[in-house]
Amino acid sequence: MNVRVAFLCLMWPFAAMAQGFAGLATDAQGFAMPERGAALEFPRDHGAHPDFRIEWWYVTATLTGTDGRDYGAQWTLFRSALAPYDTQDWSSPQVWLGHAAITTETDHYAAERYGRGGIGQAGASDERLEAWIDDWTLSETGMSMTSGDWGYDLVFDQIGPTVLQGDAGYSVKSASGQASHYYSHPFIPVSGSLHLPKGDVEVTGQAWLDREWSSQPLAADQTGWDWFSLVFDSGARLMGFRLRGAQDFTAATWIDPDGTPTPFANGEFVAEPLEIAATDGGPIPVRWHVRLPRKQVDVTVIAMNSNAWMSVSIPYWEGPVYVTGTHQGRGYLEMTGYAEPDDEE
Repeated sequence: MNVRVAFLCLMWPFAAMAQGFAGLATDAQGFAMPERGAALEFPRDHGAHPDFRIEWWYVTATLTGTDGRDYGAQWTLFRSALAPYDTQDWSSPQVWLGHAAITTETDHYAAERYGRGGIGQAGASDERLEAWIDDWTLSETGMSMTSGDWGYDLVFDQIGPTVLQGDAGYSVKSASGQASHYYSHPFIPVSGSLHLPKGDVEVTGQAWLDREWSSQPLAADQTGWDWFSLVFDSGARLMGFRLRGAQDFTAATWIDPDGTPTPFANGEFVAEPLEIAATDGGPIPVRWHVRLPRKQVDVTVIAMNSNAWMSVSIPYWEGPVYVTGTHQGRGYLEMTGYAEPDDEE
């Protein structure tokens, strides 16, 4: 097998995701499956779960610069497996993918890294919160990355409370029962520097870390999602998602300022697109009506930069948003599965 064929075989799990993200519904035979009632343990569960097919470490940050402008930053590490085990050599079936971005009011910078498992190029510690791919790093003290003439060095003041999403960390994703293990750190004060082509900007703000792993997180008819992480001025947080399929599936977690979560089942969280914009990835909803009636949430969510398109091998939209209505605040929105396969590079 030549090097190119070997590489393509190793990247197959991510290539499957690119087809409208429907690859996440692929048969998970041989891999571990999430179990309701399985207790999450820390720091062990900060680390990788190689017996599951896919997982991610996902950080977004809403920032304000000393120049008075608003910014957003993203740091993401994906792990995908060809087989449910790992080795500490070149035979490892684990594949890693890193994404990073900075969003300004007028520009969006995105970058991507690939990594092999088993050789130290990428990975995560099960002794502390620590993940990396090459020189892109995430830890309980901050995150950093560089790509060409842009990057960032951000420091976390503290991680804050751990929030178990769904039923004590068991997050259902479809009416037919697909699920993941899912927890968040949604209270992370952050400060540091953005390195932009026109110069550095000192920033402060709030970061949100999501951790999730599964082997079949989507149902066969689900092709993508709209995922909201909203930080309200009151100190409360809201995570909510809409998984698009033959029938949409939604779920949410209301998080009190002290970190106490209240989960909401399918149908209670409502997200309706109000405005479509042309982006580098095609037409994308950039203005939303979001409601969670049982918590008196009725807000409009508006993209800070409508063209926050991640032009990477698995293309999607990811960017900071503003929140107005019954609650004020900022947050992040991720939208996947909108690009047509023929449009993808």
